[in-house]
Amino acid sequence: MRKKTVWAKLLGVERTVIERVELDEAEGVVVARVRPRRAERSRCGKCGRRCRRYDQGEGWRRWRALDLGATPAYLEAAAPRVECPEHGVIVAAVPWARHEARHTRAFDDQAAWLATHCAKSAVGELLRVAWRTVGSIVTRVVADARARSDPFEGLARIGVDEISYRKGQRYLIVVVDHDSGRLVWAAAGRDRKTLRGFFEALGKERCAAITLVSADAAAWIADVVAERCPNAELCTDPFHVVSWATEALDEVRRETWNEARRRGQKAVAHELKGARFALWKNPEDLTRRQQAKLSSIERTNARLYRAYLLKEQLRQVFHLPTDAALALLEAWLRWARRCRIPSFVALARSVAAHRDGIKAALVHRLSNALVESMNTKIRLITRVAFGFHSPDALIALAMLSLGGYCPTLPGRSS
Repeated sequence: MRKKTVWAKLLGVERTVIERVELDEAEGVVVARVRPRRAERSRCGKCGRRCRRYDQGEGWRRWRALDLGATPAYLEAAAPRVECPEHGVIVAAVPWARHEARHTRAFDDQAAWLATHCAKSAVGELLRVAWRTVGSIVTRVVADARARSDPFEGLARIGVDEISYRKGQRYLIVVVDHDSGRLVWAAAGRDRKTLRGFFEALGKERCAAITLVSADAAAWIADVVAERCPNAELCTDPFHVVSWATEALDEVRRETWNEARRRGQKAVAHELKGARFALWKNPEDLTRRQQAKLSSIERTNARLYRAYLLKEQLRQVFHLPTDAALALLEAWLRWARRCRIPSFVALARSVAAHRDGIKAALVHRLSNALVESMNTKIRLITRVAFGFHSPDALIALAMLSLGGYCPTLPGRSS
């Protein structure tokens, strides 16, 4: 085997002519002088079109390659400019690196793969690059992968939610494909304007192809979905509906506790003080002590126990077959409207206002559970990376990890 072929394999380059390899003893690095093969020369750095040569550019340039053992390695080559009809005067493309990168493709791919498996600080230490450089590499790899495929192809059932990524009311909107389980879009913000940006990127034709959208009951999401997706049904997330009932139940518990204190019923107040989790938890998850607490409430406080039963019946709606669930939902609304518990009467009005979305969730068995799972993974990414100064860096790493854009390690087929 020729030496140049061996060096090409070691450096992880293709379609490249290796002229010579030297050891720079002053800097302690290996430098390989290279040039593109004839078919790869004089191409636009953005579109890859063959173009007329413009000038020599800024002369020789170096690209960081994967280490050779314990020794850093670089590729060195001329960086001429070409004149592209579409992009103007631009640095010519090279087969071993992405446009405007100072690292080889193999180096970028390895850094991006590592960024999805460990903290950026560990990646920086292992690869001997700055912390911010890792973020730039991730952004570049994701942008390159998205440019080579259509991230919105085949979207029909999506989930929309927001997640807080930093203190000070800093939020991201995330959009997930229910069919593939991928994160397909994310942007900083939590308002109509930001969400419209997703549907504008989607385009009218693909917006019309959206059939189901799962979300919480936020009005700004419902308004934008109704405005941009004429054929879509909005499915109200069951978890959020049940959480409304839990909040209404807790309001009744607090009212009952405060009333007992005002009347000087210390024993009753003490009993209710520790009843929160017995009332909140699902019956099948109660401990013996919590079961006893609930039985005591049933005997001594009919109003609070009735509120508990209202909460449980609404939760049961989402565990029954569709026809039975729809019938129980209507029965629950009738009961809640006449229960004479203000917080549940108000809850009945809220449930009735979102009845169509709740029914759609029951019929299509669609919830925001996948989106909430995605949010949990994004929080884990933030924690592992010890936070992000820029939402763009977090979005890029989330898309890399959860959007299906993570590259394979150099030299591996999968």
